[in-house]
Amino acid sequence: MATSAAANLEDVASVDLMTELLRRMKCSTKPDKRLILVGPPGSGKGTQSPIIKDEYCLCHLATGDMLRAAVAAKTPLGVKAKEAMEKGQLVSDDLVVGIINEALEKPSCQKGFILDGFPRTVVQAEKLDEMLKRRGVKVDKVLNFAIDDAILEERITGRWIHPASGRSYHTKFAPPKVPGIDDVTGEALVQRKDDTAAVLKSRLEAFHKQTEPVIDYYSKKRIVANLHAEKPPKEVTAEVQKVLS
Repeated sequence: MATSAAANLEDVASVDLMTELLRRMKCSTKPDKRLILVGPPGSGKGTQSPIIKDEYCLCHLATGDMLRAAVAAKTPLGVKAKEAMEKGQLVSDDLVVGIINEALEKPSCQKGFILDGFPRTVVQAEKLDEMLKRRGVKVDKVLNFAIDDAILEERITGRWIHPASGRSYHTKFAPPKVPGIDDVTGEALVQRKDDTAAVLKSRLEAFHKQTEPVIDYYSKKRIVANLHAEKPPKEVTAEVQKVLS
């Protein structure tokens, strides 16, 4: 393994090696952080996550992506997950926690992690805690991107996109020059089917029902930080840094 790793490094550009070396040196002074991000669609988790990841040298663990990667890599747990999926079954909590446990071995996860989209139930939270306890660590903070449903509805249902280019607009915050028309091509804008009020309402209902018990579980451990996710992104970033410092 060491020989093949060394051979692979020979093919990496010097500037990339130096960049990674400097990153690791900078990271060595950072405190370890194990974070869970909780928030409904449109609450800004996707904006803040890469900032937190870079600032604290953490790995970002999105369980859906990890499951697909484990299946593609044919790891023992990936093979089991594939069998469950092919039978139309849900992948068990133990399997998902096992895949997270495997991911924590990676050098990029040495300073800690950001978990996004997991745990979704109290049972999953308990299983995650048990696994981390075996590793001699625990969740440090749960960042709750708290935002009023009405604000979310305004944020999400106002989004329109130009499919060919991916350009996005917002009827209130970034409107096109002509309503419903792309500024560059003059072509019609469309709304993603997930961005309608009806779809959003059912997603939010499911989110609250599922995650409120998880927030309660971690609140009892006094590790939940409620963020004001309706604020502009820069203010939310400042709030996150204050909570984590």
